[in-house]
Parts: sequence; C-alpha cells; structure tokens
Amino acid sequence: MKSIRRVQKLITFLLLVFLAAFAFLIYKLQSEAGFYISNASKISLGNVYDRNGDVLFDPDADAQIYGNDYFIDIGNLIGDDSRQMNNTLVAQNMGMLANFSFMLGEQEDSQAAIYTSLDHKVNRKVYDAFGSKNGCAAAYNYLTGEIYICLSKPSVNILNHYSDLDSLESGSLLCKVFYPTVPGSTQKISTTLAALESMGYDNLIFKSYDCSGVYTNLSGKDIKCHLSEGHGTQNISEAFANSCNPFFAQLVEDAGLPLYDIQKTYEKMGYLVNKNGSQKYLDVNGISAFTASTTLADKTDFNTQWGCMGQGETLVSPLQLMVWQSAIANQTGIATDPYLISYATTVSGNPVSQARTSYSTQMFSETSASHMREIMLENGRNNYSGLLSGTDVGVKSGTAQVENGEKENSLLVGFVDDINFPVAFCIEIDDRKKGEVTTSDITRVLLQNLYESLHTSGE
Repeated sequence: MKSIRRVQKLITFLLLVFLAAFAFLIYKLQSEAGFYISNASKISLGNVYDRNGDVLFDPDADAQIYGNDYFIDIGNLIGDDSRQMNNTLVAQNMGMLANFSFMLGEQEDSQAAIYTSLDHKVNRKVYDAFGSKNGCAAAYNYLTGEIYICLSKPSVNILNHYSDLDSLESGSLLCKVFYPTVPGSTQKISTTLAALESMGYDNLIFKSYDCSGVYTNLSGKDIKCHLSEGHGTQNISEAFANSCNPFFAQLVEDAGLPLYDIQKTYEKMGYLVNKNGSQKYLDVNGISAFTASTTLADKTDFNTQWGCMGQGETLVSPLQLMVWQSAIANQTGIATDPYLISYATTVSGNPVSQARTSYSTQMFSETSASHMREIMLENGRNNYSGLLSGTDVGVKSGTAQVENGEKENSLLVGFVDDINFPVAFCIEIDDRKKGEVTTSDITRVLLQNLYESLHTSGE
C-alpha cells in the first residue's frame, strides 16, 4: 500500500508539473506572440498615435490620405515597418503593434496600437522653425518624464518608401537627439556642478578670476575667450552667463578643485570618463541613446580643460543634456527618466504597458542642484527673458566647434520654472552662421506653442 501511495503522489506531482509547464507555455506564446510575428517576413501592424490622437504611424499610409510630408518631422524617430531604420519607436516595439493573438490568430479588426506622449502639431511647428537649417530639438516634462517634442533634421519622408534613398542628406535616417554631439559651453553646467560638489557654493561664489581675452594655462597653452577684449574679473555666475573660457580654465586648475572630484561628479552624471568601462546606453522605450563620454587626464593640460568646456573629446547626446535639466529643476540631483510610450492596447483593446515615472540614481546633491538652478535662472532672467512671457526660464547656451573648427553648432539647454509647465529642453542647430535662425528663436516657438497646446487640452 505504501508503495502504491508513493506512486500516486509521484504521478500527481508529475501531473502538476506538466500542467504548470503547459500553462507557462500558453502564457509565453500568448504574451510573446506579437514579438515572433513582428519578426516574420510579412506582418500586420496597428497604428501609433500622439497624445491628442494624431496618427504618427500607419502601415497603410499614403500621401492621398495624409498629405505629402505629414510624417516628415517624425520620420527618423517613429520610423516605419520597412526595417530600413532600427533605432526607432516602431522598429523596437513591433511586438506591441502586431495584429495577432495566439488564441485568436490575426485580427482584421484589431485594436493593437501605441499611444505616445508626443505633441505632433507642436513638433511640426518646431521642425518648420529650423527653416533651411539642420539640427534637432527635444522637450519633456521634468516631473513625469513624458517626451513632448523630439525631432531631427534632416529627416526622411517615409511616404516616399525610400525611393529617394541615394539623394537623402547624410544623417536623415538617424534621430540626432539620441546620438553624441560636441556640447560646447553647455558642458559648463557639468563643470559648475562638479565645482559645487567639491568646493561648496560659499567657497565657489567667492572665487574670482580675471579674463583679458586670452589665458595662458599652467602648461603654457592659450585658452581664448570668445570676447577678444575679455570680461575682466568675474565670479561663477558672471562667467557662466558670459560663457567665459579663461575663467573655467582657471577654475579647473584651482587647487581647491581636485581633478578626481570632477571625474567623480561626471561619472555619477553618467559620463564614461577616460574610457573606463564600456559604452552604456540610455533606453527610451527600446530606442538607444548614447551616453556622455570625455577624457580628463591632467587638470593643467589643454585638452582636459577644453574637455571641461565641451570641446576636446567630450561628447553628449542632446537627450542627456535635456535630462540633466530635470535633476536641476527638481532641485533633487536625481533625473526623471524620459519616455515616449504612454500606453499601448492589445488586439482586443485592453490597455497595457502603462507608463510609470522612474528616476536615475543620485547624481549630485540637492544643495548643488538648488544653487545650479539659481545660476541658470539668473542667466535666463538677464539674457533670455523673452523665451516664455511672464515665466522664468533657466538656460545655458553653447557654441561647439566641429569638423576641425571649420563649422560651429549652436546649442541651448534649459528648463521652465513653472510647476504648471515643468518642461526641460535642448535645441541644437548645425553649422549656424550669424544672421540665421537662433536657438532662442526655436526655443520660443517650442515653449509658446507647447504651453498653448497643453493648457488648451486642460493639462
């Protein structure tokens, strides 16, 4: 009898294991069917929408329905199902869009869809504001992480189905918001934060250095100011607003600011310093954004000082420049993670993948964040008061020398100091020349139109 009971228990146990394994298999097939279907040669996909219901991707789109260039501002961000572009929202989330259920098969009346946080109408206005210039722009809610604006010029018109591939400008298939660029003087935000962390505000604010137009550093190399006659004697707030290179070269050399402290703050902010470790990526709903990198070897060396001012070997993505603003604006030293997908729906219309606000690790102290915020707001009040009427905006501009100094890109990063409009942004214009559209012009279009859109919709 005992042996029979043991056999019965064993059989019961094996049956339970089998049923559990079978249930798990059904679950996996059901939950991951979209992924496998999305990698098939022929797939049926649902649409992608913006926050107001505008279509951002339609597998059956044509110019007669949408107009010739309806998708031009989002071509290299949202992408399509052609597999010509990999680092796009559609390419990385086809499983969510697949009109297929393991239990029901392919569904003609499927409700599979992705709903994003983008504002397409405002996104297009910002795209058009670049005029004949190329560049990129991004803006997001620094409290929630919702990306409102994300565009990159040149772009690709997906309605052309790549028939003009040979004539597309270089970079058309990449959204530059996610790729590394020379940050120019926007890098002085990171260097100021490193000084705040190491010295403390009270010591830093009493530091003053003289700028006569050129500073010969301790290794005998000249650091030139963009103002040939110089800025005279300045403190950190004045030098930050003036974007004074000689001041920051002397700050980096200061005995009270060890190179190790700069490296440590940079690393906590996410920089790959001196190529220690492997390249990391920020993930935005499957889209990979390159993280910042730089080389800081000797604080008296020209290249290290130049790197702390956003030249040399320093590279940062516009996305990361924008995201750091949240840690400053929130006065926490902790960044709000950005996202594009608010939620998705299954073939039967059930909502899934609801976005949740998440955060980075601590990058710098709350005290440093608060002081950095005031320095940026002071710069905004004194020099950029027209960006958004009646509202303070904290900003830092930058001019980045690229292609061996033959061209200069223009950048502007910042945040709006308004709890009812908590927006951080980054604008970059490629190869900007005097007399052309400015980053301030584009930022003004972005902020004013986005403010109107969000408040009209009741947000």
